[in-house]
Amino acid sequence: MFGSWAREARLSLARLPSSVPGVARAPDRPIHAIRDIWPGNPDHGGLLVSGAARFEGRNLSLRAHDWEYADLPEATRNWLQGFTWLRDLRALGSDEARLYARSIVGSWLDQPPVDTLVLNASAAGARVASWLGHFDFFAASANQGFRQKVMDRLLVEGRLISLMFPLEEQGWKNFTALKGLLAVGVAIPSQSGLLQRFYRYLEQELDRQILPDGTLRERSPQAQMEVARELAEISVFMRMAQLPPSEKVQNAVARVCPVLRALRHGDGGLALFNGSKEQDDRQIDRIMQYGARQRLLAASMPDGGFWRIGAGKALLFVDGAPPPPARYDGNAHAAPLSLEFSHGRQRLFVNCGGAATPPWKQALRETAAHSSLVVEETSCCDFDASGAVTRRPAHVTLSHQTQDGAHWLDGQHDGWYPGFGVSWQRRLYLGPTGEDLRGEECLNGERPVAYAIRFHLHPSVEAELAPEGDEVLMRAGGMIWRFRQEGGVLSLERSVYAGGEKPVASLQIVIRPQRADLVPATTDEVAAESSATTDQAGQTVSSGNAPEEAGSIQKAEQASARQVVQWVMERVPE
Repeated sequence: MFGSWAREARLSLARLPSSVPGVARAPDRPIHAIRDIWPGNPDHGGLLVSGAARFEGRNLSLRAHDWEYADLPEATRNWLQGFTWLRDLRALGSDEARLYARSIVGSWLDQPPVDTLVLNASAAGARVASWLGHFDFFAASANQGFRQKVMDRLLVEGRLISLMFPLEEQGWKNFTALKGLLAVGVAIPSQSGLLQRFYRYLEQELDRQILPDGTLRERSPQAQMEVARELAEISVFMRMAQLPPSEKVQNAVARVCPVLRALRHGDGGLALFNGSKEQDDRQIDRIMQYGARQRLLAASMPDGGFWRIGAGKALLFVDGAPPPPARYDGNAHAAPLSLEFSHGRQRLFVNCGGAATPPWKQALRETAAHSSLVVEETSCCDFDASGAVTRRPAHVTLSHQTQDGAHWLDGQHDGWYPGFGVSWQRRLYLGPTGEDLRGEECLNGERPVAYAIRFHLHPSVEAELAPEGDEVLMRAGGMIWRFRQEGGVLSLERSVYAGGEKPVASLQIVIRPQRADLVPATTDEVAAESSATTDQAGQTVSSGNAPEEAGSIQKAEQASARQVVQWVMERVPE
């Protein structure tokens, strides 16, 4: 109780304005100027000037009189309060954009310091870094009173961020809070305690978030990109302020960027696992140029659990590990062993992507939104109201072998065993030319179950089911591909793709069991089939018809129910 009271007291002191006697006053402009290094979107800047902001494919009304935005989802609220969209106004570059940026920052300064606005460390970090990164754009030509007001508020928010450390484990956003702390410490170097706390907690976050192979603990290509971006900004801010380079940061960037490069398809965008979107390939290139000069590609990701297999012009990605651990699973998807497949710059098999706002976020986290298998229309993971994973597979394995340019992947998980008594085994083969992808899906359990094997197609893929229903023909990127299967019933159904700015319609190939496969054998059928068995010498012996013996045989049959589907995805020669 005393610790909580002391923390509240420190936060109250941090809120005191600089005009109070005895409280240090900020300078009227940054001592060391920093600049936002990322390009903005002038079209979005034009929308902002008209009073609207563009987020996840839809326009939001900016309400300068109500910065709490209590009616909006948390992700949208954090983005609006983070002010990163100031770069769009800077990209527009007009005097109108400059004055609008000044007025919108001024509206924040006029708001009372409500806890929901200032006690979100990551949003506050983004906000102060954005204000300082665009100070020359919206504040440098303003009068001294406005500049002083901005700097005084920056000092208050910098102190608040500092006092909120150490932060709870919540993934990559903690680096955004650290970036903001660094920005204020650089702009107001007289507040030496800010930089001291930055260095102290930066090392803690690097150690607990980055796995030995360079993959983020969140196991998300998008989180990988976000951390690479934040560390790149941190490095640039330190150079702008002529601070000694941090060897810890440089080593972290050198491990993070090769993994980020490995998680890109041939079109330069990200693979869609655990809440990721494609993202702008030019932006990813800029991040890696700032972060790591050497164009290294991670040879493997054993700690992250992703497999990237290249053959010819093809790339096959498979998620070979369980969802991220607790406190890093807020964006985790129920998709172990899901796959993505591309050829050159053309994506073919995809996962459906991710979203920051409900209800899309929840729907896209389900197993059915991935190129994976679903048992009895049930995901292999459950989520609670906060978004955390409450049920996950106990065991997920994936092994890889290669010979003469061909690749074999063998994986399995038991995510449906508690509810349905089945485990799933996925075997994949990719030929040396990259134009022959094959798979075998095996369900082993106590009884036959309904399943759906889904292969979501990128929206640019045109597909049609053959009249006989035995194959799907696809046209994409000037090529023709053919998908065939054996062991189930093939169909072509509607899907949705949220890998871009907003969800769009697409298609999916689905394999379901034949109706006869779902009818368990009766006791008489099992007894009849088992009336004669072969001994080890190959001789036929009578097994009798005792009821107890027939019952035990039925149990043995049920305990070893096996459903197998084989499929082939191959390029059709021109």
